[in-house]
Amino acid sequence: MNTTQTAAGQFRYVTPVRSQDATGRVAQVYARLADDFGMARMAVFLTLSPAPAVLAGTWALLRESLLAGPGSRTGREVVALGVSLANRCPFCVAAHTTLLHATGDHRLAETVAAGGVPADPGHAALLRWAKDGRVPAPFPADEAPGYVGTALTFHFVNRIASSLLTENLLPGNLQKSRLVRSVGGRAMSRTVRRELPPGAGLDVLDGLPSSPEPAWAAGTPVGTAYATLMAVAVTGGELLGEAARTAVTEAVAAWDGEHPPMGGDWLSGPLTGVPGEERPGARLALLAALAPYRLTDADVAAWRGAATTDEDLVRLVAFGAATATRHAEGVLTGTRVGAGGRSGR
Repeated sequence: MNTTQTAAGQFRYVTPVRSQDATGRVAQVYARLADDFGMARMAVFLTLSPAPAVLAGTWALLRESLLAGPGSRTGREVVALGVSLANRCPFCVAAHTTLLHATGDHRLAETVAAGGVPADPGHAALLRWAKDGRVPAPFPADEAPGYVGTALTFHFVNRIASSLLTENLLPGNLQKSRLVRSVGGRAMSRTVRRELPPGAGLDVLDGLPSSPEPAWAAGTPVGTAYATLMAVAVTGGELLGEAARTAVTEAVAAWDGEHPPMGGDWLSGPLTGVPGEERPGARLALLAALAPYRLTDADVAAWRGAATTDEDLVRLVAFGAATATRHAEGVLTGTRVGAGGRSGR
């Protein structure tokens, strides 16, 4: 097993590509991170770097929805934080509490992070929708690429972070300090408040496969980025046998959206009928989809062998994360989303 710990104790199972060693698509994404996000090193993207296509698709979707999508940036950060709270991803909760501080609304940031209800009715409605996508969408259809795209970005990113990173956004868990979050937000305020041109991040996707664009973002940069990420991520299922792949997709399709019960008994049913040699991979992908915060060293060790690579692990986790994200898309938009990413009423 390849366990990596930096000074911040962030990376669990992969060795990120260092900035000075990055080439091609990875170097391109790293440069975009520095220019558009104001941070050359972001742990979620570093941990994806062994799989350049997944890295590029994830960055493009986050950039086009959260950073450049329609709707207010504060509102989109509320959605990112709400989804992260619902998915129990402390790493992303800390990050987007800080980014809400960066928008200038410090009280809103701490209210949402503490589980409270925002005073502003619009922000309260966005938070409620982000945490429970079954309620009506509180925004006009022309803003769906920004808000739905942001929600789905973090259904995917939360699962990557919970599977492959520790909770330590900052050394010593300093992100738990309200003062640190506030100061960090102020330091990023100028970058966060910039308006970025939509579509300028799509060049990192050149040459990658795509699936049909979703109706809620068709013809927009968000639609392009989402269709590409889903097409790229689903290929991670190729690392599983057919029985294992089917077990994962069927279990997620039947999922009621609730967090699975404690213990591992809930995995037994979906994995019945999966050959023994395929079970470790199926278990890992299913955990990434439905309970990534419960993925353990033992789960990774049971799947990893001499023939597997960091890229394989990222791709397999991305397959589970994308399968769950497509399920979330169906809930958020009132559509049914099949294994191939195609949706319909």
